[in-house]
Amino acid sequence: MAALIDASRLSRAPTCSDLGFALGPRINAGGRVGESTLGVRLLTTQDPEEARAIAAQLSTLNEERRAIEQVVQEAAEAQIARQHNRAVMVLAGAGWHPGVIGIVAGRIKEKTGKPTLVIALEADEHGHGKGSGRSISGVDLGAAVIAAREAGLLVAGGGHAMAAGLTIRPEHLSPLADWLDEKLGGAVMAAMAGQALLLDLSVAPRGLSPELIETLESAGPYGMGWPAPRVAVGPVRVVKADTVGTDHVRLIVRGDDGASFKAIAFRAAQSDLGQVLLHGARDRRLWLAGRAKIDDWGSRPAAELHIEDAAWAD
Repeated sequence: MAALIDASRLSRAPTCSDLGFALGPRINAGGRVGESTLGVRLLTTQDPEEARAIAAQLSTLNEERRAIEQVVQEAAEAQIARQHNRAVMVLAGAGWHPGVIGIVAGRIKEKTGKPTLVIALEADEHGHGKGSGRSISGVDLGAAVIAAREAGLLVAGGGHAMAAGLTIRPEHLSPLADWLDEKLGGAVMAAMAGQALLLDLSVAPRGLSPELIETLESAGPYGMGWPAPRVAVGPVRVVKADTVGTDHVRLIVRGDDGASFKAIAFRAAQSDLGQVLLHGARDRRLWLAGRAKIDDWGSRPAAELHIEDAAWAD
């Protein structure tokens, strides 16, 4: 773990979010785009030099994974507009790496609010497609995939309510999409109509502080069964908004109490939320909602907000 932390260029003790966004992806990178035994070898070796070498290799593979993932993400997103009437997004392409389709499915599910299947065509020696899916609360995607397999639409498939995997013949791709729409359309409509962003606390801008975040972090670790607290902060006005990276929206906002902080909405530049933050919020006050994090890149730790949604304050 020390070698992995060094390879991740962390200069402090890892936090819960580091496990999910810095260390975990490196351990998984071998299985996604390289050699699947690397993670196990790293965590079981007693040789510090071997650990450093494997950690460096995993970091390189993780960078490769991110590049591959970006290509698949962009290609999959290009198909979204053609499926806006679908209850379940079924996106497929030849040459997509099977090791990243689950990550891409999760991101498109978050972006569209709909269950999503991402399928890498011609992924095995038989020419079958390999797919991975992610669902929304209230829609049992795993059960639907199992039923599709039993109906003869899939070579193999299974999963649970929130995630599924499948193997499919190319000629069954369109029939599967139609079948899923018919099978899950009602559940998706009901789930989307009942969606609500649940908040754990609301604070004024000056209340979003490193001390608050440290207190919240002490109740972790957080995960699926114990989600991190979601904070509403406001009212605020946008002081500066721009796009960073591929399509992340970065903000500096200031509250009526005079306090300002940084915020970021990941992969949101092309969404309705991102467009409002970038171009439509200069003259109106907003409430921002998301996860509070520590930004420790500067000389002093500062609080920032990872935005999930926003609402007009007036």
